[in-house]
Amino acid sequence: MNGTILNIASVLIGGIIGLLFGARIPERFKSTIIAGMGLFTFAMGVQMFLGTENPLIVLGALILGALFGEWWRIEDGLHDLGAFLEKRFGRDDSAEGSARFIRGFLTASLLFCVGPMTVLGSIQDGLTGNFELLAVKSVLDGFAALALASTLGMGVLFSALTVLVIQGGISMLAAQFGAAVFGSGLNEAAQEAIRNDPRVLEMTATGGVLLMGLAVSSLLEIKKIRVGNFLPALFIAPLIVWILSLIP
Repeated sequence: MNGTILNIASVLIGGIIGLLFGARIPERFKSTIIAGMGLFTFAMGVQMFLGTENPLIVLGALILGALFGEWWRIEDGLHDLGAFLEKRFGRDDSAEGSARFIRGFLTASLLFCVGPMTVLGSIQDGLTGNFELLAVKSVLDGFAALALASTLGMGVLFSALTVLVIQGGISMLAAQFGAAVFGSGLNEAAQEAIRNDPRVLEMTATGGVLLMGLAVSSLLEIKKIRVGNFLPALFIAPLIVWILSLIP
């Protein structure tokens, strides 16, 4: 959990700095910074997707994930959570201020929790206590929180709750699994095997597509996409790989 705590601290510190000094940054600078982050996020998503060994697995995961996500209304749930937090802690009662708060919360939550560093870093932290990967992620998330908070406001800070639940949950599950199966944890060879496991590769590739969707929808604002409803695809992708491995 040390890596998750560090990540939460970086998001809060970066977000607070963005809130304090964001008003001094001209709007045209803010919009350009967000656009730059959108381009970088899209490029990172492409790089992640190119690691797939079977694009059809990613496509299948996205389709099934979208069906489950729309059925469970995940995006609406995240939106309602953002609205609840805005009512409790927001300072701008206008409709525009509320929408800005929710957009900041949703964008930052997805950006910080969808990607290979989240999954691999949390597993590594839980199994071995090595949070080096999450430390790198924390630095990146801190700067991202600074830029987002300067434009999208206080909602970005509350994405730390999402980081706590998702990263912390994965680390705790990995710690329990490691204690039950591996005893003292994994050695470097075993960690490398996990990183190269087809299930992890396809999960990472699927996460890359979600990052591209996030960039197009929330950061570049090209087309509205309910990216949150695709989140089940992250778990469906490795499940498809496992099912295919059972077929002779």
